Amino acid sequence: MEMSQIRYVLAAAKTLNFTKAAAECNVSQPALTKAIKTLEADFGAPLFHRESKRILLSEFGQTMLPHLKHILDEAQVARTLADNFRLLSQVPVRIGIMSTIGHVRLSRFLAKFQREYDGVEVAVTEAGVVDLRTALDESEIDIAIMNASDDIGDTFHIHNLYDERYVVIFPPEHRLGTMNAIKLADLSGEPYVDRLACELREMVVNVCKDREVELYARFRSEREDWVQAMVLARIGFAFMPEYSVTIPELIQRPLVEPSISRTISLVSVPGRPFSPAVAAMVRSAQSFSWPG
Repeated sequence: MEMSQIRYVLAAAKTLNFTKAAAECNVSQPALTKAIKTLEADFGAPLFHRESKRILLSEFGQTMLPHLKHILDEAQVARTLADNFRLLSQVPVRIGIMSTIGHVRLSRFLAKFQREYDGVEVAVTEAGVVDLRTALDESEIDIAIMNASDDIGDTFHIHNLYDERYVVIFPPEHRLGTMNAIKLADLSGEPYVDRLACELREMVVNVCKDREVELYARFRSEREDWVQAMVLARIGFAFMPEYSVTIPELIQRPLVEPSISRTISLVSVPGRPFSPAVAAMVRSAQSFSWPG
C-alpha cells in the first residue's frame, strides 16, 4: 500500500467521481483508476461500486475509509516533524542578551536547550537596552533577554522570566560586610565603583541625590568583570544585580531602604512569525526553572 493510493481513494470517496478525483490529485484518470484497482486487489475486496459514470463507496470501503484517512494524517504529521527537524538544524537562533545580565544562569538555560535540541545553532549578541530594541525592530535578532522598561510593552511582546534584587558588593573584610543588609545611607562617603552600563544607573544616582547620599566614584567602567575586579582590589563598593556577581571572594549584601530590583524578560516582536528553532527557544525559556 502506497501513500499515493490512499490519497486517490480519499479523493474519490469525496468526489464520487474518478475524473474529478484525478484532477484533484493532479494525475491522469487512468493512472488513478489503476492505482485504486491495485489497492483493491491487495485488500481482496472492492472499495467502490462502479455504476455507469458514477461511483459509490462499498460497505468495505466505508469501513476502511477512517483508517485510510488516519494513515494519511499520521504520514503528514511525520512529514511536518521531519521538516521542522531539518529547519531546526538549518536556521540559527539569533538571541540578544543585555550585557549586564549574569551569564551563569543563562548558560544553564542555553545548555539545557542544546541538550533538548541538539544541532540547533545559537548566535548570541550582547548589547545594551537601546541597541537590543533597535536590533529587534530591524530584525537583526529574533528575541532578546533584557530588563524591559515600562514603555517597551507598547511595541514588543514581553514574557517575564525572573526578578532579581540589587545587592551591594564589597571586598573581603570590608567593615560593612559584617552587616546583614545595607541601607543606602550607610554608603554615603564610601569609595564607589561606577557601573556605567547599568540600565538602572540614573535611577540609583537620582535616589542618592534625593536622600543626600554622597557617592565618590573612584573607578568607572562599562564592563561587569572590570567593576567586580576593582571592588576585589579594594577600590570601592558597587551596586550589582544579585545573579551577576561572579567572583566568589566578594561579599554581597542586599540593599534595603530603598530596595531595588529588576525584572528580566523575554522580548519579541508581536506578529512576527518564528522559525521552528526560535519557537523552540521561546517555549524552552517560558518553561525553564529560572532563579527565584
